[in-house]
Amino acid sequence: MSLSQVSECLSGERGDGLEVVLPHLAPVVIDRAEAGAALVQLWAHPSAGQAACPRCGCSSGRVHSRYRRRLADAAIGGRPVVIQLAVRRFFCDWPDCPQVTFAEQVEGLTSRHARRTPPLAAALGAVALALAGRAGARLAAVLGMMVGRSSLLRLVMALPGPPPGPVRVLGVDDFAFRRGHHYGTLLINIDTGDRVDLLPDREAATLAAWLRAHPGTEVICRDRAGAYADGARAGAPGAIQVADRWHLWHNLAGHVEKAAARHRGCLAGPAACQPAPGPRPAPGPPAVEPHLARRTRQRHEQVHALLAQGKGIKPTARELHLSRDTVRRYARARDVTELLAKALDGKPSPLDPFKPYLLQRWDAGQQTMTVLHAEITAMGYHGSYDALRTYLAPRRAQPARGATPPGTTPPSAPSLPRVRQITSWIMRHPDRLTDDDQHQLTSARARCPHLDALATQVTEFAKILTGRHGERLDAWIAAVHAADLPDLHSFTRGLQQDHDAVHNGLTLHYSSGAVEGNVNRLKMLKRQMYGRASFNLLRKRVLLA
Repeated sequence: MSLSQVSECLSGERGDGLEVVLPHLAPVVIDRAEAGAALVQLWAHPSAGQAACPRCGCSSGRVHSRYRRRLADAAIGGRPVVIQLAVRRFFCDWPDCPQVTFAEQVEGLTSRHARRTPPLAAALGAVALALAGRAGARLAAVLGMMVGRSSLLRLVMALPGPPPGPVRVLGVDDFAFRRGHHYGTLLINIDTGDRVDLLPDREAATLAAWLRAHPGTEVICRDRAGAYADGARAGAPGAIQVADRWHLWHNLAGHVEKAAARHRGCLAGPAACQPAPGPRPAPGPPAVEPHLARRTRQRHEQVHALLAQGKGIKPTARELHLSRDTVRRYARARDVTELLAKALDGKPSPLDPFKPYLLQRWDAGQQTMTVLHAEITAMGYHGSYDALRTYLAPRRAQPARGATPPGTTPPSAPSLPRVRQITSWIMRHPDRLTDDDQHQLTSARARCPHLDALATQVTEFAKILTGRHGERLDAWIAAVHAADLPDLHSFTRGLQQDHDAVHNGLTLHYSSGAVEGNVNRLKMLKRQMYGRASFNLLRKRVLLA
């Protein structure tokens, strides 16, 4: 029975119905078809009388032998399809050809050693690129394509990579295989948004070698990492380096946060603080200081005491049982308030919405922790009991207050804004501040000349960044030094060290936004494989997914 006859049986009239649905079966004649509840089987043989030798290309019709191949095909109606294909082995009659016999291949249906048809292999390859091994195998089974997770990964590794070609505008950024330990580099074509390559580390030599092997790059968009600057300079000395504007703004936000932590205490007094050059002395600890803040102070004192004795970073880390990166962070801090920015500020707690109620109930006389926990749990609290106990522990150490009538809130001293709140007020556009935030920012600037000068310079830098006025960069750096803002001096030093790239980033329209988006996609692919994927497999999925 031919393909058209099968089509006639299925459609009731002669036509090309089945050829359209299953075009890869056009070169064969279907002898028999069986459709069971769980499997569809087709028996077929090639319709051509001859085949071409793969070595010399000469056609031959002299049959040496016959055998049957079993091919898995794409599902029909949700059921797996198996093709029992009778193929022939031919003699090659060209006298100079070293190939004595050869097996025929049906174009569009078979290839050497393949057990799947091209439509099935393409479908499984797409599933593997999207979901990797285990999840891909589960989805394939639902779609009627039976395959193991290891087979899916082999299909991914067998796929050809993207064709190499020159990249005029290259985006470079790092990503973490394991955060804080092992990093790689992602390369993006900024003009098209396509992923170009994945490098196993973020070393300057690796990037330089890639650039030499792929000439033609004219512009390199990168972050502020010195290794990428050195690698771009060595591998493509004629390329224009562009520092990414988002990274510039993010770096500035980190310095603003440190300044807000140093001057947060100015907002507590009734009068404005007086400007003083140099780092401000660390304020004394509060009456009841959080455990994290106390530990931060102790470690800061221990690190600086050992460094004062002439010990290096590594011996200090060994003696205090800390990592070298942690010791460096404590050593770079001019005073402990820089480190207390997060320790005192902390992350939002699930307990925050219920704190006024807890204080009211505590002052009203209800000081049983389990009862208070049950009450706020009924109100929607989903945090732990330990968080409640830690929050009320300072109150338990104080003498009991007089009872407060129910329904009233006991008076409390006005609380200082958090460091991150102050940072947010300074860094956000004035049009995006609420009236209350705008009022608190105005009050903070009136109380602290340091914060006022800081907010002024941040606003000026924002105008340079958003308007791409790179010609104003040098004047802004001079204004920062003239305003005596020590918290921004390290930021301006970094700008001067990478001056050309920063100037280009604040002038040209190029951006690394496409790189950041692809880094997020890379993280998703990496997490799908739970960190167990080899670099080669991850690279294939990133470049082809």
